[in-house]
Amino acid sequence: MIIDIDPNGYASCGEHRWRCALGKGGLHIHKREGDGITPVGEYALGRVFYRPDRNPTPPETGLETYAIDMDWGWCDDPDHPDYNTLITRPHPAHHERLWRDDDLYDVVVEVLYNSAPIIAGRGSAIFMHIAKPDYAPTEGCIALKKDDLLALLRLCTEPAWVRVPAANAD
Repeated sequence: MIIDIDPNGYASCGEHRWRCALGKGGLHIHKREGDGITPVGEYALGRVFYRPDRNPTPPETGLETYAIDMDWGWCDDPDHPDYNTLITRPHPAHHERLWRDDDLYDVVVEVLYNSAPIIAGRGSAIFMHIAKPDYAPTEGCIALKKDDLLALLRLCTEPAWVRVPAANAD
């Protein structure tokens, strides 16, 4: 299954189409850590993480689902061996928490960008997650309204891929 991303802020799969937010740095083939760019290319979807206190049952999907633990994070320090991987907190390297105070990661899907192999500095923590109410740009992720993300996940069977076009690529 392929999920196509439109540079104008839409995700589509078959006859389904949903509004989405993209990276504040635009779409580009040259992604670097912290640049806010949504990376161009085709990437498999990996694990689906969800907040069990806000979602009592796992999302319906053919992808693997995991309840987020309060101590989980994602390493975004390119100088650490755990770069771009799920970690347990506390952790000595810089990372972001998966258990957030807002609802953006109540449901979060791992986009397997810079994952095999992981290249330091090439970008980390690229996810599909819940959008802010105004669809404000992300730090490089793809964000949808929660109901839309859950609808998209119901369509996903393994393998599922996201395809981001080279709209702004050199």
